Amino acid sequence: MRDLLMESKDVEPNLYDRKCGSRQVLDRIGDRWSVLVVLTLAVAPKRYSELAQRIDGVSQKMLTQTLRGLERDGLVTRTVHATVPPRVDYALTDLGRSLLTLVAGLEAWATDHLAEVESARARYDNTRSPN
Repeated sequence: MRDLLMESKDVEPNLYDRKCGSRQVLDRIGDRWSVLVVLTLAVAPKRYSELAQRIDGVSQKMLTQTLRGLERDGLVTRTVHATVPPRVDYALTDLGRSLLTLVAGLEAWATDHLAEVESARARYDNTRSPN
């Protein structure tokens, strides 16, 4: 296993190669739920219920999967507090914080260009609909 890890560090990342780990990283950070979780955790750690409440439309299953994936990739930490009932907080790691500029840029672009995208969609749909 160690040889495999050493070997993967020597390989030049190639997003266009489906077998490259960089593609998995891109899939993780480009996923809409991951983007929304990172943005939600930008200000302060949150409990699971706070994340679920803030991110409209995310199912319990998808939020759990997303948090586990982000934790596995070293972007989020999960801290269990010894209280009754147990309290679990999620927070960005330093690596996760390094994504903030990127995801905040995506958020800004999406909101700044929403009207243009909606207009383009309407034009497209009008040209594709049967007469």
